[in-house]
Amino acid sequence: MNALPGRLESHWIDTTPTTSYPPLEDDRTVDVVVVGAGIAGVCTAWELVRAGRSVALVEADRVVTGVTGYTTAKLSSLHTMAYGKIRKTFGAKGARSYAQAQQDALGRVRSVSEELGIDCELERTSAFTYVESESAVAQVEQEAEAAVDAGLAASFVTDTGLPFPVAGAVRLDGQAQFHPRKYLLGLLEDFVAHGGLVFERTRITGLDEGEPCTVTAENGRTITATDVVVATHYPVFDRALMFTRLEVVRDLVVAAAIPESDDPGGMYITEEQNTRSVRTAPYHDGSRLLIVTGEQFTPGTADITDRFATLVAWTQERFPRAEVVYRWATQDTSTTDTVPYVGPFHPAAEHVYVATGFGGWGMSNGVLAGRLLAGLVTGDAPPWASLFDPRRIEPVTEVVPMMKLTAKVAGHFVGDRLRSYVDSVDDIGPGQGAVTRIAGERCAVYRDDAGDIHAVSATCTHLGCLVRFNDAETAWECPCHGSRFGTDGSVLQGPATRALERRDPRT
Repeated sequence: MNALPGRLESHWIDTTPTTSYPPLEDDRTVDVVVVGAGIAGVCTAWELVRAGRSVALVEADRVVTGVTGYTTAKLSSLHTMAYGKIRKTFGAKGARSYAQAQQDALGRVRSVSEELGIDCELERTSAFTYVESESAVAQVEQEAEAAVDAGLAASFVTDTGLPFPVAGAVRLDGQAQFHPRKYLLGLLEDFVAHGGLVFERTRITGLDEGEPCTVTAENGRTITATDVVVATHYPVFDRALMFTRLEVVRDLVVAAAIPESDDPGGMYITEEQNTRSVRTAPYHDGSRLLIVTGEQFTPGTADITDRFATLVAWTQERFPRAEVVYRWATQDTSTTDTVPYVGPFHPAAEHVYVATGFGGWGMSNGVLAGRLLAGLVTGDAPPWASLFDPRRIEPVTEVVPMMKLTAKVAGHFVGDRLRSYVDSVDDIGPGQGAVTRIAGERCAVYRDDAGDIHAVSATCTHLGCLVRFNDAETAWECPCHGSRFGTDGSVLQGPATRALERRDPRT
């Protein structure tokens, strides 16, 4: 196969400066500690420090370089086919609460970016959920009706700015798109100016829910706080058993330069063709950056290079003048009932909160999580807070998805142990990785381009599933809960907090 076009890098990260906040080197005491510095963590920390709380924000790597740094950055209240599902599960009132929360988030970004003078390329635009198949038109019409019933000024249309015909679409005006890192780095500057503490390269591995609470870092240092917020995308602590209610998927992203005249003028998404999402962003003079997302897959279960090639081909077919300059991948978690979990971590939690399960809509949900969690901590929760409470269980709608999710994980946990993926290390070529047995143990083995072998345990340190190799991103991924590791075993993405142990390939 020919080499894929474009750099393997996020446009958002490539066009913003690298941060250099210090690691946690001394024990600290604050009012609130926020674990995870993506959009939910940063927004929560900022809202709390503005409310007069002393806050420490802790990130395992660099701030806003995880899932948030690899988003498509749509700020929309129109979330594909969400409103019909939410109305069915939570009733008309629940759907209205969901819409109000999303619209509140959009307004918050607009007002805060203006107040702080953050140039985050915020552009007002329309959002569309479209289908090309005539057989799916009725579903789109129903979603438009559900969105209107939820209080949104949505409409059903058949004309869009896309350079190809659609059978129908839900349209919602007054939405937005922005540069997420520019916005969040601006928030962090203001956060620090108001006394907030930021600690990078500090992985939190322990949580004591006492009074006060204590979080412990990998290096043994602690932060004591009255309240703790876990905003690590997928929760790094399993005491809430959320792994039975969260499904992880990855999406691929292709970003291409196009002439301004080819800009479709909106944000578009369809669930057809294994998802296709289209938007543009400011780029160089005379051009826009076309951002196309799709090819959803479970981590560790697909040939990623082939999927990238498919997405590139779709982009160049639909936009013939597109010149691919970037490509990257992102990861999402979805709940079994569509609505994110934002609130108390588990039924017995009194001072520990969580934000997760954004279902691919992390920008608006991350901002609303900040508003909601800050309100819970300060005693001024928004009126729509109860909808997002993680302690809810909807037995009619959740039992079947939970059973399917549990069965899929069990299938990986048991089935993956019945075979090795190659017979020996000698079967692994340069630039390739595979699971094989070394001295009777299943090991994840990678041979670099120079021919050197790197071997680590193939058992994920989260809950023990076997990892698989991602050929396009040169990483090990867990198909059960989405943990990702470097070829040296280091943790790239949780919920795992411990590295894969190294092994001697000569054994």
